Amino acid sequence: MTRLADLTWPEIAEVAEHSVLAVPVGATEQHGPHLPFTVDTEIAVELCARLAQRRSALVAPPVTYGSSGEHAGFPGTLSIGQEAIERLLVELIRSADAFAGVVLVSAHGGNAEPVRRAVTTARAEGRRVLAWTPTGRPDDTHAGRTETSVLLALRPDAVRLDRAEPGNTTPLPNLLDRLRTEGVRATSENGVLGDPRGATGEEGAQILEAWTTALTAAVDAWPHHDDQAG
Repeated sequence: MTRLADLTWPEIAEVAEHSVLAVPVGATEQHGPHLPFTVDTEIAVELCARLAQRRSALVAPPVTYGSSGEHAGFPGTLSIGQEAIERLLVELIRSADAFAGVVLVSAHGGNAEPVRRAVTTARAEGRRVLAWTPTGRPDDTHAGRTETSVLLALRPDAVRLDRAEPGNTTPLPNLLDRLRTEGVRATSENGVLGDPRGATGEEGAQILEAWTTALTAAVDAWPHHDDQAG
């Protein structure tokens, strides 16, 4: 058993000192007309579970709400904002001193800044923490082929392929200023940044394996004592 949800405190006490706590950091936000609101959380949970299969790690319950204000133009998006997610993560890390360290696996780009700040604060306090996020193509960053393929691998029944349609495929760096000031809806009427057409579960499985390998390598390269933020 690798999930805190399956363990008692005495069982955790036996292994915590030699295990990192893997925390899935997700979001609850629109993912186009064809994917569920939980995409980012589901991906983060899966990656943490895969890390725990390969290394000494226990998986915390996920952080299911994040900084998703840029998606507020779509009904159902629930956001707690950057300040709240940063503070939540700082306090969570502080409470996890029983573990050998904390690995934050964030699968939502909007969480990047608050995650970075939380890590900086925690490291300045002498805590061992690593943040990692999956990467992809700059023209396929939200509800496009990558995330659609991954969800087809994880939970195919939740994907409405008959509703999958392309959105804005402009590379993200060229969209960031407008996204920050006007939100996703101003740049993509259907909420998609990418093109989900052609997505397959087989491709999703390959992407998940590549992400898992990269995450595991980052954990392996993580020094025992952090002396810099990043």
